[in-house]
Order: sequence, then C-alpha cells, then structure tokens
Amino acid sequence: TPVLGPLTPYRDRMTVVTGLSNAGVVSPNEGGGVHTRAHGGWLNGILPKRTEGADIRAGKTIDQYAADKLGADTALRSLELTTESNYQVGNCENGYSCAYRNSTSWLTPTTPLPHERDPRVVFQRLFGDGGSVEARLAQMKTDRSILDSVTDSIHRLERKVGAQDRAAVDEYLQSIRAIERRIQRTEETNTTTPLPAVDQPAGVPDDYEEHVGLLQDMLVLAFQADITRVSCMQMARETSGRTYPNIGVPEAHHTVSHHQQDPHNIAQYTKISQYQMSLFAKLVEKMKNTPDGDGTLLDQAILLQGAGMGDGDQHTPYNLPITLMGGGCGQLAGNRHLVYEMHTPFMNLGLTLLEKVGVKVDRISDSTGPLTGV
Repeated sequence: TPVLGPLTPYRDRMTVVTGLSNAGVVSPNEGGGVHTRAHGGWLNGILPKRTEGADIRAGKTIDQYAADKLGADTALRSLELTTESNYQVGNCENGYSCAYRNSTSWLTPTTPLPHERDPRVVFQRLFGDGGSVEARLAQMKTDRSILDSVTDSIHRLERKVGAQDRAAVDEYLQSIRAIERRIQRTEETNTTTPLPAVDQPAGVPDDYEEHVGLLQDMLVLAFQADITRVSCMQMARETSGRTYPNIGVPEAHHTVSHHQQDPHNIAQYTKISQYQMSLFAKLVEKMKNTPDGDGTLLDQAILLQGAGMGDGDQHTPYNLPITLMGGGCGQLAGNRHLVYEMHTPFMNLGLTLLEKVGVKVDRISDSTGPLTGV
C-alpha cells in the first residue's frame, strides 16, 4: 500500500499483521470518549475507567510486561518518549482524564508512565550532563542522594496516613527500591563501559521532523549503550491538531481523519500516514546501521508500529494497522503479511511478542492465547 511504501527497502525485516482488534476498549453505552479509550487501552486491551480525577485505571501495557524481565539488569527499566506536550490535565474527552492520552505505557493499572518530549532531558537522563562514564556515575550519585531524601520523607508520611493511603505509599516505596537496585547494578557493571560519541541536544526543535529524529537518536543510543532494552515512542496523540504544511497538508490531522469518504480528505489523510511511516522508516534505518553483537540492532529487536483505531473516520478499534519490524534475535521472519480472522484479539499478538522475549503471561484483557505463525 502507499502508506507502507517507505518501508519497502526493509521488507526482509517487515511483517504486516491484519485482522486484529481491541474489542475490550469498546463501550457501547457511551457516545463520546472513543479517542481516549482507544489510546488508553491500545497496549493493554483494557477499557479505561471513565474519570477526570486522580482515580484513573486502565491496565498494565505489554511493553511493561516485557520490561519486567528485559529491564531487570539495565539502568533504565524502560524509556518513554513523545512528540507531544504532557501539560493536558483534567477532562480531555467526555469525562475521561487526559492521563489516558498523555501516556501510552502503564506500569500498573493505576500508574501511567510519563513520556518525555525534550531530547536534551532524555540525553541527560541517559548519560548525565557530560556524556561520559564519569558523568553517568556522577548522575547516579545524585539520583541516589535524591532517592535517599525522598525515602526518608515517605517513611515519615507513612506513619501519619491511614490504612488505605498506606497501601499507595507502600507501592511507591517499592518503586523507589526497584530504582535503587537498578542504580546499584549499573554502578557495579557499567563503570567502564564506553558510551557512544554523541552531542547533547539543545532542546525541543520547532521542526516536527527534526524533533522526531532527535528522539529516535536518543532511543537508538539507549539501546546501543544497553541503558534500556524497552522503549515506547508516541509520534502523535489521539485527536492531534498538528498540521503538515511541509507535505502539502494545511489541515489538522484529526480533521482529515474524519474524511467521510471525501476524496480530498482521504488523499490528505494518506499523505500524513505515509509521511509518518517515512519517519518510522528512519528509525528502522538507524537501527539497521547500528552494529550489535554479531548483527545489528534491527536484527536483535522487535519493533511494533501501529495505532489504537483501525478506522479513524468511524472510530472503530477493529482491524488495527499493525506492522512488525526487526529480527527478534532470529525469532521473527520478515517479508510476510499475516492475515487472521477478523476480530482476533490484538492482545493475542501481545502474548506472542512477550513469549519471544522470554516473558510468559497467561492472559491480558480479552486474549485467548498466542498467535500461530508469527
């Protein structure tokens, strides 16, 4: 298809999957909120709780199940990136919290992970200010000092709160202890590991394509230096109002997605989709050109690219657009189009990919079992 055209040079590492759906995010009795439900439930298959308050609830996402194992021995459990501002708060759509749109990754059903948009902040998080082993160790020392201070404050708070709030405090303390363990492991194993040569980004570029490229550079560097093995990148949030005059689309993305079969809107929508796929192809190219072990990062990785709706015009989470890239350490063949029976649970693919990285999960949302043939 024209949209997949930019990935043609990498067909040997590409698998297109059709027929998968996220029926679990459908709420027949609600007229609005479809965008928020589709995004909040994309990687977990769970219908988000309708609330604009702090009592949000969705589901742990498949990337975080993978991070349970792959992130156990890395400095960062996972890395979450976005091109969008996370400043949206309150009610974003029909009584649904903006948190469901701001975060693609969820650590627990009540813990959405913040996504960072500033490449400079990402760089400093990965390498410290100086981009050297010494700078990284100095950053770890600072992080440990901050954690010690936070832990002391939390323990004092724990003695003052009731039983219900104490459970939340305990969960927070567990997260802090996990961070402390990762800092300790990194100090022990990475004190002499050379870091890739890289210049520190200046901040968030005004140009969208440059912004995406810098975030991709940070992602590849994080993989290359084995700082993390799991990442999630949001290229655009639901109901995105971004325009693309550089490719001849002055209309907002969301506007043309509701094309109502109008040929002009369909053409503009296709341009945007093809353009975004071309940006994804640049990430594939970067990983293909980055050595790793006996092959490349692309040979070792599994990239899942897609969206929470199969039909943006009709707001349906059926027949989702899913593309897999990479070799998965020999576990993923390319140059394929896998067609499954319509409405096969998307979470079945989630179980399949988790198995390929050594994570066994019995069920996620409406899953019925791993897919055959992947």
